[in-house]
Amino acid sequence: MRLHVGCAMWNLKAWQFPQPTLSTYASWCNAVEGNTTFYATPSLQTVATWAASTPADFRFVLKLPRSVTHSGGLANNSEMSAFIRVIEPLGARTHALWVQLPGSFGPGDLPALSRFMRGLPDHFRYAVEVRDPAFFRAPDRLEETLAEVGAEWVPFDTTEFFRTPPESDAERDAWMKKPRMPLRTAALTDRPIVRYLGRDSVERTVAGWRRWVPIVAGWLREGRSPTFFVHTPDNVDAPTLCRRFHDEVRALVPALAPLPDIVEPEAPLTLF
Repeated sequence: MRLHVGCAMWNLKAWQFPQPTLSTYASWCNAVEGNTTFYATPSLQTVATWAASTPADFRFVLKLPRSVTHSGGLANNSEMSAFIRVIEPLGARTHALWVQLPGSFGPGDLPALSRFMRGLPDHFRYAVEVRDPAFFRAPDRLEETLAEVGAEWVPFDTTEFFRTPPESDAERDAWMKKPRMPLRTAALTDRPIVRYLGRDSVERTVAGWRRWVPIVAGWLREGRSPTFFVHTPDNVDAPTLCRRFHDEVRALVPALAPLPDIVEPEAPLTLF
């Protein structure tokens, strides 16, 4: 029984970690969103360093390159093959490969997604994130497509963030960039993945995830291994918030093991 929690990155200057490294981050959280792979495929040496910097039970959810998902027409081409090859050193640390699709990808494009997913190596797990609201109004066809290959549907819960107008520069910036997605709380596989966007206010962020605590606890009792990623507009408190979310779920599921002891930052991260 494991709950993975993590952030959108493993280093942020505001966190003031004693060493701004992946290994330090891995003492705070046990998962991370691999957003950097969306922009460029890393070198084999870089990925080997990621593996060496994290414990065996740390998990990466790696985003497929945009040249495949956004401009490449979901083709299993040489770029996709190169990406698969370089992430091999992570082994079981690769929790899922994340297929984030653009808002222009709609229900009519599902045949292309089905062909693409069926052509991927079957020794990885896959998770798909869609941005067209039409999928949420009529989810059956996407769910059937994902079920063909045992892939998960990744919801991005932005409902708390968009509940009231922004109140900081970071919130105003995120207001323009983040998608207003319908709420989805269903899991398709034994490895559900949730992306949650709160506010710069800790109180607002925690209030907004209250619905998720019993849902995630329920998944754990069912034998699933969920992953919950915490975002805020400035992400200053994100590592601490991840640990707080884990603690709140563990209060409902005492059999869940605690997160490891942290490497203390130079200046303590605070929720208040």
